Amino acid sequence: MKYTQEMISEIVKKQREFFRSGITLNVDRRIVQLKRLRKAVIDNKEMLSIALQEDLAKSPFEAYLCDIGPVIAEIDEMIHNLKRWARPEKHFSGLMCFPSTSTKVYKLPYGVSLIISPFNFPVLLTLGVLAAAISGGNTAVIKASSKSSSSTQALKKLITMTFEDEYVTLIDGGHDVADMCLAERFDKIFYTGSPAVAKHVLSAAAKNLTSVALELGGETGNWCIVRKDADLRDAARKIAFFKLCNAGQICININQIAVAEEVADRFLRELQKEFVRQIGTRPHHNPDYPKLITEAVYDKCERITSEYRDRVIFGGKGCRETRRYAPTIIYPVSENDELVQHELFCPILPVVPFKDEEAERIVELIAQREHPLSMYLFTSDKRWARRVMSTQQFGGGCINEVCLHMMVKGVPFNGTGHSGMGAYHGEWGFREFTHPQTVLTGSTHFNLPLREYPYSGKAGEFKMKLLKLFER
Repeated sequence: MKYTQEMISEIVKKQREFFRSGITLNVDRRIVQLKRLRKAVIDNKEMLSIALQEDLAKSPFEAYLCDIGPVIAEIDEMIHNLKRWARPEKHFSGLMCFPSTSTKVYKLPYGVSLIISPFNFPVLLTLGVLAAAISGGNTAVIKASSKSSSSTQALKKLITMTFEDEYVTLIDGGHDVADMCLAERFDKIFYTGSPAVAKHVLSAAAKNLTSVALELGGETGNWCIVRKDADLRDAARKIAFFKLCNAGQICININQIAVAEEVADRFLRELQKEFVRQIGTRPHHNPDYPKLITEAVYDKCERITSEYRDRVIFGGKGCRETRRYAPTIIYPVSENDELVQHELFCPILPVVPFKDEEAERIVELIAQREHPLSMYLFTSDKRWARRVMSTQQFGGGCINEVCLHMMVKGVPFNGTGHSGMGAYHGEWGFREFTHPQTVLTGSTHFNLPLREYPYSGKAGEFKMKLLKLFER
């Protein structure tokens, strides 16, 4: 379908009318809608898996592990806890508000939301965000990625047969359609993608002062630090798995590794062994290994490999026909090299050596650059690791592990600065799609003239004494 501005305006208008009817405010109805979404995902998991295979060559196992399964888990958490999350909070008004004693904080939906989802995890990062919007009581217009076209069509079919258009609708198309959506007035926008496009989204949202949540990869990528006291085999095993996952096309993936030069050779041998053990000697011909989303990304890998050919110590090959590119280790790379100044979003893995005694300098270097979405530390010095993790600014991370922080129930996920704003997953997603509304209930009896004029003379002096007493 070829969308026009008038068509999108009509979609938004109908959703606004539907929201204003008040039907989405009912929490029991929201739970029913979440159950419908869950059933639709389960009933159509094969269709979604086939679409992920066509777009990214994801195996059925990886499709379920990384895209489909987490959506079901996310919806389940919301179904089980939504009534508690949505319950108004009761607060004592305090002596300053006497004779009022009761204040409530209601969790109100924003209204009509716009969800702009990416190509790399099209099921998880579309339906996971949709579940949060539904839990908050919003309607949703989804602009899905044109790059993952098979997944977008599968999602459109799923959404169409599950929800009314005035409640949830999915729009396909390119950047021109996204701009048409951004030209409309929404009450909440949730964008997942790059910092560059996020600036455009924020600019459009600012015209209507629309609340925005951004889930971004980070301008200068996510760092992993491997100290000399790390369990090198364990670190290599986990890093290899993570870099192979979705061929590195993950916003929280490791962009570059800083490894203590005292153990660099040993670590790199272990890392190469793990790549071979997990994916074989010809990963670009392995059907389990995902492909790159477009030829442009494949060309980027070729260009980087060609530029750093003398420092490619593993990989550096691909198959253009299948768009698979082997995990490629480039070593050594300077900490100031252009290669580690940008998010790569591909299987290229630069490795930066440093003296272990200069670990604090590496941490400071990372802090001076744009805030990453994730950070990973491998070391046996837990005290150092915890201090670093509790004093640096980034979205989230792991000590002696990779990526699992985003799978923990009850905790927020997102970045800060150039890696995002806002947070979601579970209750945090519900909070992201609602605004807290404070309401105090007054009394018509026992009202004191404390706040009323006069403020001077003996009356003022007496009121001042009471005021100071009530402030305690």
